[in-house]
Amino acid sequence: MNASFLHRFEDWLARWAGAAARRAWVVVALASLATVAAGAYFAANVKINTDTGDMLADDLPFRKLSGDLSRSFPQFSDNILVVIDGETADLAADAARTLATELRKRPETFGRVVDRMDDPFFRKNGFLFLSVKELSDLADRLAAAQPFLGRLWRDPSLRGVFAMLDLAVAEIFKGPTGTPMDLVPTLDAVAAVAEAQNAGKFRHLSWQELMTGKTVAPKDRRRFLLIQPKLDYETLNPAAKAMRELRGIAAGKNLDPAHGVRVRLTGSAALSQEELKSVEDGMGLAGMISLALVVGLLVVGLRSARMTVATLLTLVAGLVWTAGFSIFAFGSLNLISVAFAVLFIGLGVDFGVHYCLRYREEVAAGAPFAAAHPATMRKIGGALALCALTTAIGFYAFTPTDYVGLAQLGFIAGTGMFIALFASVTVLPALLALMPPGPAPARPGGGSRLAFAPARARTVVALAAAVGFLAAYASLGARFDFDPLNLKDPKTESVRTLRDLMADGQAGRYSIEVLEKDLAAARATAARIEKIDVVDEVRSLADFVPKDQDEKLAVVADMALFLAPSLSVAGRDPAPTDAERRAALDALMPNLERLGKMDGHPAAVPARRLAKALGRLAADGAKLKELEARLVTALPGRLRNLIESLDAAPVDLDALPEDLKRDYIAADGRARLEIYPKANLGDRDALIRFVETVRAAVPHATGTPVTLLESGRAIVDSFVRATLVALAGIVVLLFFILRRVRDVALVLVPMALAATMTGAFSAVFDVPFNYANVIVLPLLFGLSVDFGIHFVLRGREATAAAGVLSTSTPRAMTLSALTTIGSFASIALSSHPGTASMGILLTVAVALTLASALLVLPALTALAGPGGVGK
Repeated sequence: MNASFLHRFEDWLARWAGAAARRAWVVVALASLATVAAGAYFAANVKINTDTGDMLADDLPFRKLSGDLSRSFPQFSDNILVVIDGETADLAADAARTLATELRKRPETFGRVVDRMDDPFFRKNGFLFLSVKELSDLADRLAAAQPFLGRLWRDPSLRGVFAMLDLAVAEIFKGPTGTPMDLVPTLDAVAAVAEAQNAGKFRHLSWQELMTGKTVAPKDRRRFLLIQPKLDYETLNPAAKAMRELRGIAAGKNLDPAHGVRVRLTGSAALSQEELKSVEDGMGLAGMISLALVVGLLVVGLRSARMTVATLLTLVAGLVWTAGFSIFAFGSLNLISVAFAVLFIGLGVDFGVHYCLRYREEVAAGAPFAAAHPATMRKIGGALALCALTTAIGFYAFTPTDYVGLAQLGFIAGTGMFIALFASVTVLPALLALMPPGPAPARPGGGSRLAFAPARARTVVALAAAVGFLAAYASLGARFDFDPLNLKDPKTESVRTLRDLMADGQAGRYSIEVLEKDLAAARATAARIEKIDVVDEVRSLADFVPKDQDEKLAVVADMALFLAPSLSVAGRDPAPTDAERRAALDALMPNLERLGKMDGHPAAVPARRLAKALGRLAADGAKLKELEARLVTALPGRLRNLIESLDAAPVDLDALPEDLKRDYIAADGRARLEIYPKANLGDRDALIRFVETVRAAVPHATGTPVTLLESGRAIVDSFVRATLVALAGIVVLLFFILRRVRDVALVLVPMALAATMTGAFSAVFDVPFNYANVIVLPLLFGLSVDFGIHFVLRGREATAAAGVLSTSTPRAMTLSALTTIGSFASIALSSHPGTASMGILLTVAVALTLASALLVLPALTALAGPGGVGK
């Protein structure tokens, strides 16, 4: 293609537009049928692939390792992590057991349900996972409480609790030979529950804290269920059904803050589901706002209701055709390619804007309506075609890269530019022929205010050069955000929950994973890796075999000797009546009051506190019954757990649960290692150091840190390659068409200025490049070149910058830029940070491109002197 070919192509477009205008009803009818068919096809077949793992090419080395790990341990994919926080550890444990029991009744929905802490193996052998000192201290404490535990085992009620307290207080009166049990924490804990009841607040007694003598940290009042629900990626909301039903079951079992429990959902499936919802809501809102802004700008800019309607109908037809093409070409969209609609609206309308304003200019010059269409296309068709081609190059540049997710968007949006061009040269002339616009309103002022004298032009160019230099320096601080978690809506439950867990260092910690041929090889690798200074912990199946078992089993055996007789009584006392509860309280109160008067005794103050709180409940049977629920609801479960723990037995690899073995040993015998870092991997430098140090020792390491780092590198590489391809393609095309270095430079200099200023904006305002917005610069090249093409090609007719500025071209450039800005700015309103950042950078890039085109390009043209592209 060269200039002469461009003229011939413009002549062909002129004949095509003229034919479309002459056969307007036929064209509109066929376009309507095509639109209905494409819309129906899209609605019937649309799918969104929410699997973010499919965003990069499968043949990348790190993707192969990650895929091997996923195939070997499929139970770690597509999970929902149910996080259960309780006011007490007892409530959290009981809630987890209740919820797990219900979920296991519906395997068709919830699949695999894992509650590792409630596994029979860990309930039986839990004491073996304490240190020897921790276990010895616990044994001493339980030995002191043995008589009281026996009483509670026989009578787990308010009557039993009060009788236990009465017995313990009475022992104090015996002097130094009395009970060795420290009664202060118990009295304070019971008093706190009674005071909360009096104040109308929720509070239950934690028997775990009383038995261990330790205040449980918030993170230790948390339990986890890991489920692998049945997901359907054929639907738009693959995990929605499981999450909705899970929340319904939790609510039906009163697992809510009003009952001392909070149930939250996170994990890969929940994160993907809520991210998809965020993207859907954001794109839906963006689409509506985008269309509204475009309509408003067209009404103001075109100043013709008929032109506005014709342009909008053409835009909608092209959008529906592009949507149908996207599903036909790929079968489904991804979390990035769903942005094609907003991009199409913002960019596709430009063709109609330029056509309509040039058409009006031709009519104002005296051309009849029918003749104005071929005349318009003969003068602007080449520029429109070149703009479609350069913008498409910016999009297509991503298709040969490894970033499959963005490549899909690039191919759809790039093809959409040709669809928009086809609609604009076919449907728009037909609609304008059926709805010819009225005469153009008179425009105030005769000339452009942007006409540049040489002195003024030199000032503008000098300022632009200074701004470009500063922007280039500032853009060196631009960075790439490698963590996909930062692209998710921070307000969603799944993200907030995951960040809470990561802050606690309890779950969600990024770990490198290694597959070795067997457990022996894994243990040998672990021995090497754990010596590395960046490594905090290395975990394999072997680490679930407790250490110092002989010593611990001896302590457990001693505990069984003095506890088992008290906790093996078969008979239980019947539930107390209201009268028996009051009688138990009446028996306790005198001893509490007597203890409270023993000034100097450690238990005196808590005794007075408890007596005061119980005194307000004494006369009300209903309140005593409520107090019983608050005090003893968690007691039976803790006593059962204690009994099971007394039956601990030696543990070796063969004794470990099969479900646990499957989490560390693959079906083919390969063993999995987990390697945890000392540093916070939210710091990119720490991530690089951790990954590269471990991979130097184990090159086949994989896992989330490796995937994060290598994904970022692959995307940055894709971005660089796409940018170079787009730039090279556009430069070659411009040289081929414009044929003169002068004119190519006039087009490229404003583009370079806008690109460097966009990079500077990213750095200065901390809007980093990420997985979603890296399309900005390659796309910016296409957009900025479009402005230059319209300006330079219009210079064929007006050889001075002032002459071009007095035509409809700058007005069309401004209006098309404003509609594009309005469309992209709507994306910035999305609650999804990834798409929002795309909208922000695109909006800034287009605004800077327009400023460069309307200020710098005319100044450069004035300095370069006349010499538009020759014919």
